[in-house]
Amino acid sequence: MSQQFLKLIQRGLAAEVADAVDADPSLVTWRDSQGVSALMASIYSGQTTIRNFILVQIANQGIPLDVFEAAAVGDPAEIAAALEPAPGQLLQLHPNGPIQSFSADGWTALHLAAAFGTPEAVRLLLEKGASVHAVSQNAQKNQPLHAALALGRNPESIQLLLQAGADPNARQVANFTPLFSAAAANRRDLAELLIAHGADPSLTNDFGQTAAACARDRKHTELADWLEPARLA
Repeated sequence: MSQQFLKLIQRGLAAEVADAVDADPSLVTWRDSQGVSALMASIYSGQTTIRNFILVQIANQGIPLDVFEAAAVGDPAEIAAALEPAPGQLLQLHPNGPIQSFSADGWTALHLAAAFGTPEAVRLLLEKGASVHAVSQNAQKNQPLHAALALGRNPESIQLLLQAGADPNARQVANFTPLFSAAAANRRDLAELLIAHGADPSLTNDFGQTAAACARDRKHTELADWLEPARLA
């Protein structure tokens, strides 16, 4: 049933998910072979209705969120509670404690808050000592700022990360910088924010592209023209 349950979540079949949980309430605590929970699967899949349903079921069963789930949900109170990990919690513990731990699929809580959570969650994690320079332990090999630009795209969260010392020119896999994500999303506001904090539009990725070229490939012509390194020099 577990893999079938995951498919129901990923396909956004909320009624079928509810029926499955009604038949087997333990499904709300199910995790895949990598350790990713049903709640995180709903968040990764962008299934907000199912995410909210699972959150209610978890609360009704009195099950605490782990720090990664709390960060991805974006709830500061849940994050604060989760920073005191319970025995047996699925964490790869870091010497400095859960704030610097990695999830089963290689993210820190700050990555997840930046990608899926709220500015309030990002702010709390930074106040608690989360590192803006932490590199994910998965194929992306990225930092929280990359996650914020690729998924969350919340200007307030991005500003908080930059103010905390995040490197606007940090490289992830294939040498993409955060500016590439702003370009791909056609977000001049985010590109301006990054450049104001020192992002270099002349940097190229492993394919020889600048951020301007990346924007142009996606038909974001106005932004591509604005991002041209020679114009911004």
